[in-house]
Amino acid sequence: MYELYYWPTIQGRGEFVRLLLEDVGADYVDVIRRPKEDGGGVDALRILINTTRHFAPPILRDANITISQTPIIMDYLGTKHQLTPANEDARREALRLSMLLADFLVEAHDVHHPLAKELYYEDQLDEALRRSLSFRDVRIPKFYSHLEEMISANGGYLVEGGLSHADFSLFQIVEGMRYAFPKSSARLESDRPRLVALHAEIAARPNIQAYIISDRRIPFNKNGIFRYYPELDG
Repeated sequence: MYELYYWPTIQGRGEFVRLLLEDVGADYVDVIRRPKEDGGGVDALRILINTTRHFAPPILRDANITISQTPIIMDYLGTKHQLTPANEDARREALRLSMLLADFLVEAHDVHHPLAKELYYEDQLDEALRRSLSFRDVRIPKFYSHLEEMISANGGYLVEGGLSHADFSLFQIVEGMRYAFPKSSARLESDRPRLVALHAEIAARPNIQAYIISDRRIPFNKNGIFRYYPELDG
């Protein structure tokens, strides 16, 4: 059984891992969401971090193996569950794209917290408004165009050879962007049909469908990485 350690009230970076675990039907436990008396709660994460060399969640344990950093976890799970390309060049490409999407996630977060994580959104509103202009007009188009190009070049998927763990990361990015930047997403998706189609294909997978409507899927909220502030969506 896999053990996933991530914050219990947000999707965040842990959601990429959850999606992959759910799709492959893996037996896993979301440790911190369990009651404290059952070994869960935030204390379980603190204990793990204090007794290992891992900096921050998500952290995945698989028997005697403990790994962190979302793209590395995705590569590990993809390899175990036939969602990492067997070809070494394609495997590196899947990891590259997973890391690119992790970079995009940071940029999405930094729109509403451009100065410091420890400050409230309201304390950096002016800077957030300025940051949102560049994000909407420059950064999202740049990322989305690259993703569209990759999907076009690889037969409907991000990587040559078919479905990979990177495609699940793209799905979560699109989900988050539609929540946090609905107007920008509608505008930018309109001429990127392959990106939209790949998202729809992942959304239609039976285990993903079941997960999305279950109580295991934490709703987007104002504490997560993707946050909806209408003023930031233009």
